[in-house]
Amino acid sequence: MSLKFLEDRWDDAVAATLDEPELLRYRSNLLGSDLRITNFGGGNTSSKLRSVDPITGELVDVLWVKGSGGDLGSIKRTGFATLYLDRLLSLEKAYKGVDAEDAMVDLYPMCTFNNNPVAASIDTPLHGFLPFPHVDHLHPDWGIALAASANGKIKMEEFNAEFGHKLAWLPWQRPGFELGMMLRKIVEETPGCDGVVLGGHGLFTWGNTQRESYLSTITIIDQIGQFIERHAKTEGHEVFGGAKVKTHADGAKIALEIFPFLRGLVSRKQRWIGSFSQLPQVLEFVNSEQAKQLAHLGTSCPDHFIRTKIRPMYIPWDPSGDPKELKGLIETALVTYRAEYAEYYNAHALPDSPAIRDASPTVVLIPGVGMFTFGKNKTEARLTGEFYINAIGVMQGAGALGAGGVCLDIPQAGPAATADQFKMFQNYVALPASEAFRIEYWKLEEAKIRRQPPEKELSRRVALIVGGGSGIGREVALMAAERGAHIVVADRDVAGAEAVAAEVAAISGKETVIWTSIDIRDRKAIKAALDATIKQFGGFDILINTAAIFPSSPDGIISDAMWGVTLEVNVTANFILTDEAAPIFKDQGIDGSIVLTSSANAVVSKRGSEAYDVSKAALSHLVRELAVGLSPTVRVNGISPATVVKGSTMFPRDRVIASLSKYGLPFETSFTDNELRDVLAGFYAKRTLTHQPIDPKDCAAAIMFLAAPSARCTTGHLIPVDGGLVEAFLR
Repeated sequence: MSLKFLEDRWDDAVAATLDEPELLRYRSNLLGSDLRITNFGGGNTSSKLRSVDPITGELVDVLWVKGSGGDLGSIKRTGFATLYLDRLLSLEKAYKGVDAEDAMVDLYPMCTFNNNPVAASIDTPLHGFLPFPHVDHLHPDWGIALAASANGKIKMEEFNAEFGHKLAWLPWQRPGFELGMMLRKIVEETPGCDGVVLGGHGLFTWGNTQRESYLSTITIIDQIGQFIERHAKTEGHEVFGGAKVKTHADGAKIALEIFPFLRGLVSRKQRWIGSFSQLPQVLEFVNSEQAKQLAHLGTSCPDHFIRTKIRPMYIPWDPSGDPKELKGLIETALVTYRAEYAEYYNAHALPDSPAIRDASPTVVLIPGVGMFTFGKNKTEARLTGEFYINAIGVMQGAGALGAGGVCLDIPQAGPAATADQFKMFQNYVALPASEAFRIEYWKLEEAKIRRQPPEKELSRRVALIVGGGSGIGREVALMAAERGAHIVVADRDVAGAEAVAAEVAAISGKETVIWTSIDIRDRKAIKAALDATIKQFGGFDILINTAAIFPSSPDGIISDAMWGVTLEVNVTANFILTDEAAPIFKDQGIDGSIVLTSSANAVVSKRGSEAYDVSKAALSHLVRELAVGLSPTVRVNGISPATVVKGSTMFPRDRVIASLSKYGLPFETSFTDNELRDVLAGFYAKRTLTHQPIDPKDCAAAIMFLAAPSARCTTGHLIPVDGGLVEAFLR
């Protein structure tokens, strides 16, 4: 064996400690650890193992196969479906042909071994009918490039001769029972067969042991890579026909400027989270001569297509032109894209097909800029991008295999689709629209979607929480994460912001949150935080500010400078923050929400806190002014808490001690900061009707109500969170 691109990651010492099911898990994890071998959630592996029947006590053959929706890279032993092999194979008697394909899946549970709850995937019969102990079915870019080439079968035979293999070719067939029987038949007809190329789909390999299967798989994939690389060096061949345009010098900046606009447009039916890529292979493709034609042709492998839709949306922009042209071009392209998608649906939908889904693209390509991708969460958005990068690799490989000559054969054609249904460009063969529809709107795919847990209240929304590094802001971040939001924790205290972001990640996953520094008195710092949010998620839907200051001095005298800083932070900074956010909300054009933090002090006259009280009174009115100015798209509300001592950065130890002394409250100097705060909070609580200390969580709950879409008819209002402070009753 000689590997040029991949590496043999098998460790005999580790493998020696594992039983057969664990060896299957180990083999699967190794294959899934390299995206050149298979993509996230793609492909499947299996082993036929002898096990003791829990009922009869006899040894029986059991098929262990990756469960539906699993990922090879992270799968555990418990992620495999287990089926009595003889019962699975006997289902052939019940098979009534491709028109009844879907009905076979309902029979798989009847073959379940040992009451295993893991659902068997549609690829189960593909593994069951192959007469080998251990089978790998993967979608490596190199393998799909061969499978999606117009001269794929010819090149496969050349590959066999060059590397000493006996791969067999099968034309395109949708995964299922029929394909399983086709696999069995082609292996029987091909003496010494050591693998099968599924036209337009992927690769099957196998072995008599777990180790042999793994080694055979990575060897064949690597050698196909070597084969394609040699073709790519053919004299006169240029990848994707060579470059048509150059990457714009300000491509990343342009992406930030148009991302919210683009996210808003594709989110008109349902909200999406975005991701952006300027990886070299992305730019090489979008800047190329052939990008427009190849992009419109669509993807080939079903694994790619499920996430990337039938095709990406390509924006015909010349990077030498004015970036201001982009918004108009995007709007025009989106109208065309949605119209074409509707035509595609109407042309292939059957009376019992699921209703048309969102017609917006999940992949958007812009020459000179890069690739934007969208998903219901950040992980899905990123994975969609990774899958399209895989598709780019496939198109590049197919183009290389066509170097030096044009082949008009379509070896992917077969019983499922005739040659005239396939479309080809520069040796790359895309999946027919009819077959693409059968996969996208497959009843089994619809059932998989319906099995997913319901989305949460703030799913698909991005919340930028200023002051999120402590106190109320921290509780807002944690509560928003529990309710499904993507979170940006912004704070001057970057250590605090980072710590809260880690707490959020523990709740909802590391890809749902970032942290950033911010100083709300500085427009540049605000813009940097907004840019960080856009770069990560494509925009934002909720803006919350809990940051404020309470001026204090040892002698109780507030200087002119301190008065100015208080109004600057508590009033002017809120205006600057919302003023910078407003154009982004406008660009998105979808409903948004802003929640600011005022105070009960805004309506309670007191001695010694004039600067703070006046600033909060001004902020309360700013909420109303902003509600008017940003309507109807953006709702603006606020909360008016009474004194929140717990977790507040406005209550350092010296201020707490000063307050305790002011009110004559007993305390010991040995008390911890939290013990001192508890004494003061208890005192404040007795002044309210509920006698309850105001907790940051109480304020966060009110903020979350106002921020959520359930409060869609509430704007320009402030909710008191003061325990029933009579002095704050509005008059």
